[in-house]
Amino acid sequence: MKKTRTLAISDIHGCAEQLKRLLVRCGFDARSDQLVLLGDYVDRGPKSRQAVALVRRLVRESGAIALQGNHDRRFVRVIQGRVHPEELRKFFEKGGAEAIGSYLGAENTSKIVPERVGEYRARILSCCGEHIRFLEHLQYYHEDDRFIYVHAGLNPDIPDWRRQSVMDYLFIREAFYKHPVKAGKTVVFGHTKAIELHDTADVWFGGDKIGIDGGCSYGYQLNALEIVDGAVTHVYVEPAARTSEPAVGRRAP
Repeated sequence: MKKTRTLAISDIHGCAEQLKRLLVRCGFDARSDQLVLLGDYVDRGPKSRQAVALVRRLVRESGAIALQGNHDRRFVRVIQGRVHPEELRKFFEKGGAEAIGSYLGAENTSKIVPERVGEYRARILSCCGEHIRFLEHLQYYHEDDRFIYVHAGLNPDIPDWRRQSVMDYLFIREAFYKHPVKAGKTVVFGHTKAIELHDTADVWFGGDKIGIDGGCSYGYQLNALEIVDGAVTHVYVEPAARTSEPAVGRRAP
């Protein structure tokens, strides 16, 4: 069966249950839907291990395309012992303890400290080395006829965007979203929360770029962008916390 709909979701950050519910809201069907996940599966939220397991299963069984995010890269580097002290400090500042706690089954993440990172590495590699290898080898972008999907954005100063640096794919912010895209396609991206772009967690439509990070791990929401026949047709929203309200769906502007 030909895939007739694309669903793009970004910045899950350990919100595994919200991702499951969002896919139900969307009526996700692997036979007809192409799911594109824009990275940042770990850190901050409570269920990084479960989120990565779910993403691996979606890739393996449903043909999903999973991109790498900056948090995924940093997590891999920490567990492989390839970080300098400043990067390790940033990892713990940016929700890394929650990711490690998820893998170790620790409920009290306040006791997860940088001084014991060697112990954590050994335990995580022993139980879940396949997760680290999976995250390490994720691609940086996906492209179709009308859209480019990427975690953070494109560097406007690089004539051929495919030749930009890994750091641009994973970390770029203002230099991307404050300047026109020169790629001839609309860029769908995460990394920068939508609420920082237009004061709401709803998807940001910026002309030649679309920001979909709903800030779920900050208590906002997880967004899914629906694309049919090369056009955005709908946005699905899963709140960070369960509500008694009916399923949320919004038409694209």
